[in-house]
Amino acid sequence: MKYVFLDLDGTISDSSEGITNCIAEALETMGVRVEDKNTLKKYIGPPLSVSFRDYFEGEDIERAIGLYRARYRESGWKENRMYPGIPEALAALRKGGKQIVMATSKPEEFARRIAEYFGIASYFTAICGASLDQRINTKAEVIAYAMKTLGLSDPKEIVMVGDRYHDVEGAAEFGIAALGVTYGFGTAEELLQAGAFAVADSPEEMSRSLLAM
Repeated sequence: MKYVFLDLDGTISDSSEGITNCIAEALETMGVRVEDKNTLKKYIGPPLSVSFRDYFEGEDIERAIGLYRARYRESGWKENRMYPGIPEALAALRKGGKQIVMATSKPEEFARRIAEYFGIASYFTAICGASLDQRINTKAEVIAYAMKTLGLSDPKEIVMVGDRYHDVEGAAEFGIAALGVTYGFGTAEELLQAGAFAVADSPEEMSRSLLAM
């Protein structure tokens, strides 16, 4: 295994504050009262087009996404913190000969901005994210885009690392093995039920597991 595909939210950084603030503002602008922003954490990870289906239909979903992105572009992306140990884990993977690729459902524009903001962009061979026009939206679509970008066809060359079930299920569509991480937003139970071959409880454990492959 040479290529490590890494999710962003919940795997590299904790953007829960920025995401929930932006979702809450979008909902409240559209007349949905949010009593507790913590209840919105379940929407971290899946595409916004899926999350907003709990509240809206059709064009209202598109409007909510637009409101979210306007707030996120302005300030939400900075309401973020990198998990302790991530720079060291990335450095260890590169030193061990792994090619690191960011594969995130977050729009690529924001993913690049966040990686540069934290000073970790240089660790990545490629940064691949969703497109703002939703042509590339689901985790499976992002993985397909990343594989095409790098000219990869053999799933045995890749491991997907993420903290939610959709990371694991997206990888499975291509026969790619997935390592779950429990320091993000998902649980070991969720990840293993989705088909992860193992879970790591810290960035250090994550890098050790990958370097052993």
